[in-house]
Amino acid sequence: MHLKSICVYCGSSPGRLDAYADSARTLGKALVARGIRLVYGGASIGVMGIVADAVLEAGGQVVGVIPKPLARREVIHTGLTEIHLTKSMHERKSLMAEMSDGFIALPGGIGTLEEIFEIWTWAQLGIHAKPCGLLNIEGYFDKLTSFLDGATEEQFIKQEHRSMLLVDTNAHKLLDRFSTYEAPVVRQWIDVEET
Repeated sequence: MHLKSICVYCGSSPGRLDAYADSARTLGKALVARGIRLVYGGASIGVMGIVADAVLEAGGQVVGVIPKPLARREVIHTGLTEIHLTKSMHERKSLMAEMSDGFIALPGGIGTLEEIFEIWTWAQLGIHAKPCGLLNIEGYFDKLTSFLDGATEEQFIKQEHRSMLLVDTNAHKLLDRFSTYEAPVVRQWIDVEET
């Protein structure tokens, strides 16, 4: 799979550990080394700003997507290659998904989790066949992945759907897995209006 753009979901806070910022920088540099454009939430603060700055400093391209109401509350990154202002969160997420060939979550809060879970759900439904992954820094996602494994054992998540969410502790290895990813065959989502 040729990856032109990767969407990165991450926190607007830097988090407690320096390792979160360090890993965001490593991911940013890894994207540029592979000629991959960053698509993200458009802010200059927290892990979001760190990954964007790392890509820009390495000479890469960064596309920010942020809703107008949120833009008033958060600091928009003014040095991006492109910035898109949307009317709503739904429009933001849809545009980010449309522009991206894969999706990675770095450590973040409720919004980060909601975004990666929604795009993973879209993969489960066959709406897209793009890779989704967690960059598990300092064990940040350990309890979440244990929960998901438990939900799979309890038969609330199918094994083929669980396998769609790739998890790695190393940015380069995760991107390697993205480049060879083949989505399992799932029943295609059918829009009711089309039937």
